[in-house]
Amino acid sequence: CIFSLFKCNIKMKSSVSHFNHLEKTMNSTAAGITLIRVSLGIMWIAHALLKLFVFSLAGTAAYFESIGFVGELAYPVFAAELIGGILLVLGVYARQVSLLLIPVMMVAAWVHLPNGWTHTSTNGGWEYPVFLIFASLAVWLMEDGLLTLKKSKLLTFSNQA
Repeated sequence: CIFSLFKCNIKMKSSVSHFNHLEKTMNSTAAGITLIRVSLGIMWIAHALLKLFVFSLAGTAAYFESIGFVGELAYPVFAAELIGGILLVLGVYARQVSLLLIPVMMVAAWVHLPNGWTHTSTNGGWEYPVFLIFASLAVWLMEDGLLTLKKSKLLTFSNQA
């Protein structure tokens, strides 16, 4: 009788230990996802602010025209990158936001494709835009992480959102 109680206690401790490990793993996974989401948001914000403070929005519009786009397109692209980055940092529908930003960077990658791989190439290469595409895709595929204001519910693969 005492032996079976001892065995039951060992099983309970084992289950508690497994649960604690699972809880720590889930928390570290959520923390990692949060780090990726916030870092990606900061990168999108930096990409937008580059247009504002380094090239100027008028200069960005002139560049867009020089490559065959309507110059005024620079303004909604800037807004999408800045607002999208802020929403990613705040965790507001982060998965949908990251998905919606992908076409913006796909066009940037296409524009920079002839310049070579590294973004430090003359006129910038496609390395940085392609990285942002895949990082945005990864955020869309993962959960929202921690510190979110509005959890993602639509256009996701998981029922846990």
